[in-house]
Amino acid sequence: MNHDTWSESQAETTVTVDGHELSVAYRDEGEGEPVVFLHGIPTWSFLWRRIAPQVAEQFRTIVPDFVGYGNSDRRDAFDRSIRAQEQVVAGLVDRLGLEAFHVVGHDIGGGVALRYAAHTDDRIDKLVLSNATAYGSWPVEYVTSLGLPRTLDMDADAFRERLDHAFVEGLERADPKPEWVDGMTEPWLRTDGRRAFARAAVATNTNHTTEIDYDAIDAELLCLWGVADAEQPVDDGRRLVDDIGGELVALEDAGHWVTEDRPDAYRDRLEAFLAE
Repeated sequence: MNHDTWSESQAETTVTVDGHELSVAYRDEGEGEPVVFLHGIPTWSFLWRRIAPQVAEQFRTIVPDFVGYGNSDRRDAFDRSIRAQEQVVAGLVDRLGLEAFHVVGHDIGGGVALRYAAHTDDRIDKLVLSNATAYGSWPVEYVTSLGLPRTLDMDADAFRERLDHAFVEGLERADPKPEWVDGMTEPWLRTDGRRAFARAAVATNTNHTTEIDYDAIDAELLCLWGVADAEQPVDDGRRLVDDIGGELVALEDAGHWVTEDRPDAYRDRLEAFLAE
């Protein structure tokens, strides 16, 4: 599935974030227990292209673009931090009438999921975290460097090169699929892309995960982690399991983009855990 087909299948709703009415693009497919998939930075819901459509054969899958990302609202007028994205998730699940659901979060999507889980009781049943931001492990230099004002003045070719580098270097596989790199970079290559990226990058705030009360999280946890990730190390997954309980599955031959490096193994482990 390419990024155009993915975008065409998205619906749209509005949520309120700090008093702003913002549009949220999302996919809603399948039937059964709901599973909400949360992407990270600098991705969008297309991150889940090799996972969510197959999971939708057994579950209802809801796959949003965070505000400021993908096809959701990208105006230059609101917060993009994970604290704000927690409000996006809360508003979206309430709009869709979800009382209880599972969550799968990658990168800052994992940080959003952890915040939401710590602030609610019995809403998240099963929680799957992959190479997630937690504790004080983030933001990484690549992201913070693109949050600087000079990003807005960066040459278009140089910006594209920085984007391509992120989506290739974060893989362990030597042959990234062209639709992966093209799909991940496409939203940032639009007219407002560099500004949108800069706003998202500058909104990364370590305090939003260091302040979480991890002991308050009552969801059943699976950490499904690509072990070759130098930025969000597998030891953070082990620490999460120590603090919350649950299980860590370390996927070899997988880096930060674990869903792209090992999609079959990832999906098999995920579906088995959700079906337990």
